[in-house]
Amino acid sequence: MTLSDTSIRKAKPGAKSFKLFDGGGLYLLLTPTGSRFLHRLERDMFPSLGRRPIAETAPLELLTALRRIERRGAIDTAHRSLQKCGQIFRYAVVTGRVSHDPTTDLHEALKPAPTQHYASITDPKEVGALMRAIRGYAGGFETKCALLIGILTFVRPGELRKAEWSEFDFDHAEWRISASRMKMKEQHIVPLSKQSLAVLKELYSVTGHGRYVFPSVRTSVRPMSENTVNAALRRLGYTSEQMTGHGFRSTASTLFNEQGWPSDAIERQLSHGERDEVRGAYNFAEYLPLRRKMMQAWADYLDTLECDTVAIRPEFL
Repeated sequence: MTLSDTSIRKAKPGAKSFKLFDGGGLYLLLTPTGSRFLHRLERDMFPSLGRRPIAETAPLELLTALRRIERRGAIDTAHRSLQKCGQIFRYAVVTGRVSHDPTTDLHEALKPAPTQHYASITDPKEVGALMRAIRGYAGGFETKCALLIGILTFVRPGELRKAEWSEFDFDHAEWRISASRMKMKEQHIVPLSKQSLAVLKELYSVTGHGRYVFPSVRTSVRPMSENTVNAALRRLGYTSEQMTGHGFRSTASTLFNEQGWPSDAIERQLSHGERDEVRGAYNFAEYLPLRRKMMQAWADYLDTLECDTVAIRPEFL
C-alpha cells in the first residue's frame, strides 16, 4: 500500500499508537493524539515543503516555513515543528535517503521558546499547610496517594499518572522510569523514601492487581486522567494561580536550593537535561547515593512542615 494524501487524511487515531506502512520502508505512526500534530504539519509545513523531494530540501526552505509560524506569534509551535521535522530527516539519514539533517543548523535561528512557569508553593509554612490538606483529602484514595507521591517524588505529572507497578522495586527502594516515558528520553531513577514506600505499599493492596499504579476511575486498563491531580488541588481550595501538579517540582527545587543541596544532584533528580555537553552523555545514576539521602531528607522535611514544628536544615555533607 502506498501512503497517499487521501489515505493519511482518512486515518483516524485509536486508543493505541499504530503504523500505516507504504511498502517502501516508510510508515506513518499514528498516535492517540497524532492527528492534531499531523494537522499542524499540514497547515504549517506541507504548503511549501510537502511536494519537495526530501533530499533537495535546504535549511533555508525549512527556516522560511518556520519563520511564517513565528510571525503569527506561535513560537512554541515553531520549535515543535522543527523538532518533528528533525525526526523525519534523521529517519531519512539512517535509511539512506539523505546524507544530512538540515534541522540541526536551525535551532539557534528561531526565537527562544517561552519558558512556561507553573504555579507552586515555596513558603515552608504554606507547604506544611498543603501537606495537611493532602492528608485530609476526602476524595478518592488513589487520588490522595497520587498527591502524596507527587510531592514526595516531584516527577512530571505525566510520569506520575502513567506509573506502572512493574517500574517499582520495593526491596531496593527505587522507581525506575523507562526512557520511553521520560521527557528527556533517558531512564530516570527515583529513590523512594520510607514515606513514599509506605504510601505505595498501602496503595498496592488496592491497585496492585493491575498495570497502573494510578488507574482511571472508569477503567483499570488506562491511567489516571491528566486533570485528576489538578482537580484535586482545586477541591482542596488551591486555585490554578496558587498550585498545580507540575508545581511540586518547583516547590522541591526551590526548597532544596535554599537548604544548600548541591545543584547538580537537584538537577539530576529533577531529570533535567545535561547542562554541559562537554561533560558527556546523560548519566541516569549520577549522584545516586547523594540523591538517596536527599530524597529521604526531603520526605522527613515535609513531615516536619506538616507537623508545624521547627524545621532543621537537612545535612548532606
